Parts: sequence; C-alpha cells; structure tokens
Amino acid sequence: MNPKQVLEIFVDQGVVEKSQVEDILQEVNSTGKSLLEVLVDYQITSEGQFYQTIAAYLGLEYVDLTGFEPPPEIVRLIPAGLALLNRVFPIGIDAGTLQVVLADPLAQDTPETLRFALGKEIQPIVASVHQIDELIKKYYGTDIGSMDEILKQLGGEVELVEGGGGIDLKSLEAEANATPIIRYVDLILYQAIQDRASDIHFEPFETEFKIRYRVDGSLYEMSPPPRHLALPVISRVKVMSNLNIAERRLPQDGRIQKNIAGRQVDLRVSTLPTQFGESVVLRVLDRTTVNLDIESLGMPDYIYNYLLKTIEKPNGIFIVTGPTGSGKTTTLYACLNKINTIDSKVLTAEDPVEYDIEGIIQVPMNDGIGLTFARTLRAFLRQDPDRIMVGETRDVETAQIAIQASLTGHLVFTTLHTNDAPGAVTRLIDMGVEPFMISSSLEGVLGQRLIRKICPNCKTPYEPTENTLAQLGLSIHEIGDKTFYYGSGCDTCNHTGYKGRKGIYELLDITDPIRELINKRAPSVVLKQKAIELGMTTLRQDGLRCIFDGETTIEEILKYT
Repeated sequence: MNPKQVLEIFVDQGVVEKSQVEDILQEVNSTGKSLLEVLVDYQITSEGQFYQTIAAYLGLEYVDLTGFEPPPEIVRLIPAGLALLNRVFPIGIDAGTLQVVLADPLAQDTPETLRFALGKEIQPIVASVHQIDELIKKYYGTDIGSMDEILKQLGGEVELVEGGGGIDLKSLEAEANATPIIRYVDLILYQAIQDRASDIHFEPFETEFKIRYRVDGSLYEMSPPPRHLALPVISRVKVMSNLNIAERRLPQDGRIQKNIAGRQVDLRVSTLPTQFGESVVLRVLDRTTVNLDIESLGMPDYIYNYLLKTIEKPNGIFIVTGPTGSGKTTTLYACLNKINTIDSKVLTAEDPVEYDIEGIIQVPMNDGIGLTFARTLRAFLRQDPDRIMVGETRDVETAQIAIQASLTGHLVFTTLHTNDAPGAVTRLIDMGVEPFMISSSLEGVLGQRLIRKICPNCKTPYEPTENTLAQLGLSIHEIGDKTFYYGSGCDTCNHTGYKGRKGIYELLDITDPIRELINKRAPSVVLKQKAIELGMTTLRQDGLRCIFDGETTIEEILKYT
C-alpha cells in the first residue's frame, strides 16, 4: 500500500491532521519503516485501528486473524503461486463467493485477477498484512512448489525458435507479456526479495538456462527453468525496465521500480550479449533491508567516534576503501545521512545513484554524454556546497579536483578500490597525485570488508584444529578457553550456516608521523607498519575479534583478510 494514498484516507477519516502528513512521510522515507510502524510510534493509531480505518473507507469488512485455522478445502481453492504473487489468502466461502483477505486492499485489480483466474466471485476483506503473510507462509510453504506449478503451466506454451531471419519481434513481445511469463518473472523477483538477495542473475547457456541469487555475498542457484524460457523471461525483464527488446547485440542498462512483497524495491538492470543469448543481472536496491543510520552499522566504538568527529570537520578528504561489494557506499550514505541537516548543502556524484536520500542533491554519472566524475565535481564547486561525495575516484583528474575542493574549504567523501587502508595513499600517488597534496588534505582512510555472520538458529561450538589456527597465526596456548562456533545449517539459513552480514574495519588516521611518510613517498608496507605501531587495528585483528565474539567463522576471516 502506497503510504501517500493511505495517509489521504486517514486525513479523509479524520485520524491524521493535514499538517502531520509531510512529517509522517519524511519519517517513512528516512527510516525505511512502514507507515503502520510510524503511525504506531507517533501514537496516532494502533495496528487494529489502522486496518479498521482502511476497511471503513473502502466499505469492506475487517477481520482479526489471530489464531485463525482455515479448513484445508478452503486453502486448496487458491493455488500457491497465485496466493504468493498477489499476497492473498482465502478465509471462507459464502453462497459460491470466495472470501479473501488482501495484503493490499487498495490494489483494485487484485480481485479482478482472482475472479478471472479462479472463475469465482471474490469478496475482498481487510486484515493485518503481517497476519496474511504468516498464513501464506504457513499454508503455502516455500515458493518451490508454486515455481514448479508455474513451470508446468509454461511447459509447452512457449517455444520461440530463432530461424535464419531472427525472431519475429511481435511474437516475442506477445510472449514477454503473456500472463504465465509475467507470473513466473514476478515470482522469481518475489522469492529473491524474500531471501534478501542483493543480485539476481539470468544466465542462458547452450543447453540450460540458469537463475541464481546472491545472498550475503554468495551465489545460490534456484531450480532451473527449461532452456526455451530464456528468451521470453529475459524479454519480460527488458520490457519491465523499458529496454529495447529488439537490440540483443549491445549491452543495455535500465531500471525497474516495483512493489514486491509489500516493499517498494528499486532494481538496476544490466544486459550483456553472450554467445547463447543475453545475460541479465538485476541489482536489488531495497531501502527496507539497508539501514542508513551510522549507529546500525555495528562499528567498533573507536571507529564510530572517529567518524562522528571526522564528518563534522569543515574540510579535508575522507576515503572509504575495499573491493566491490564491501559496503563502502552504505558507510558513506550513513555518514551523509548523519550530516544531512538544514544548515548544510550536500552534493553527491554517483554511478549510479543507489538510494534516494531526502535533502541531498544526487547526480547520476553518464559517460555517454561526457558527464564524468571530474566534470561533475568541477560544476559542484560552483554550487556553494558544504559537503561533497564522489562515488569513486577512478583517475588523476577526479582525485586532483577532489583535493582542490578539500583545500578550498569543503569536506569530501570518496571511495577507492584497494586491498587495505594504507594502500589508498599509494594508489593516489600511483595515479599521479603529488604526495604533499595528499598529506595536506587527507583526514583518514577506512578499509572495510563484509563478512557473513553465523546463523543464530544453528550456531554450534567446536574445537578448531592446530592447522586451522596456524593459518590465522594463532597457537592453542594463545586462544586459552575461547570458544569457536560454526553454523551447522538449518531451514532459517537455507542450510548455509550463515545469516546476515557485518562489517570488519581498519582505520588509518592521518597523523603527523604518517604525513611525513607520505611526503617521502613511503611504500604501502612501511605506512602500514607505522600505522600499526601507532595503534591501528588491522582487518585481520578486527576479524579475530568477531571470531572470539562468536559472530563469524575462521573460514570467513581467512577468505576476506
């Protein structure tokens, strides 16, 4: 349900004052909480009253499903795939009319879809979204059954064979918009969001078509659809992202904004022509799973306090470094969110803009028309900014303008791809930036990685072998009575032993001894040694802390540090 639409209902029903609407919407956007959570926090309504108000406005009945046990014959009236896709649940039948609770009672086309699919009259009823989702999960189980059910339905329906003259565009478009294909693609997206996937990969090969999700940094394959579905499924994704479905020889980029599983999700789409068709990757940007509060990043206290102090500085450069997918952008967004106040002008140059933050001016890069980081950064300096974020420093021109900006009284945040914090300094020198400019403008470098956390449901203690400890540079005597854990695998974590991720960090504070070494063009190793002497905790040491706290495994730390 769209928060703005719902608030209009609440104003209409006299529950919310018009003057409160903007504040409530801002709270929903900035916190990622649902409208219901915000209204309950503000003590405007309770959960029951929330749904009763919507029901009263729509002229529908409201039911409380606490402890509701549906008869099995009623559950069987709606197939699992249909219930999952539309987030509906049958609760009864009266004189041939099926009574159905809808997770989104404002979606007027849902009853029509059900009427068409089931051949029955539908009576919509309002209930708590949480209760509906629980019932769907309990009685329709995992999505695998419904996936197979839709695949069976698709079995003989789609057969597009590419002849010498290529594929007929009209039939391809018709196939991409066929109801079974639409349902199947929506269900793939739904399952990916439910599994908290960060990327969805559609990969056509000579004899098979693979679909994989990346969850907590690792790829998992789902049950593969028949090879002949590759073209219509990929065409469907291209139609959703407004890409040219006739162009299959060049890479394309697009975007899908969709309400999936009750959440507004942004999907970045990238296509790549391969030998056996187009490979498509969707990057999932879900505001509800990413908390942009700096407090929620789980940093050690000394780094958290350092960041709070650094982001309030009037000028200088702060760099976050690490490989792709190490959470650099999330850290920078959290910093910007903290300083996003009415008395501060914040500008960002990003490729692409990942999350829209209210109150910050965000510019997406476009190399095709010459809108590069360097060019945008030059324009920023004429926009009277206080803080600037540059998505990535890729070349000497961008680095020099960023340094120039910091020296002229702006605080600049940026990211670099290096293996550790001290490596950022030598990378800038290698790019061609003068050492004295780096030493005079750089405030600090934060190196980070994302490691998987042990699933709390199947966390099991064990004793590591001497050989494993030796890989970490530890001996049996050093660890004393510390307990080590691993995840034995359960349904909660898809039998991986891991659930969720957290950051490990190393912070290079640019103090005077470090500045002297930078001016002397000291190599990365020397900088690192000096920083450790001055008290820097390395990524490996921070990883060991996570192992000893029982948050992660030895294997994870060995993999990332």
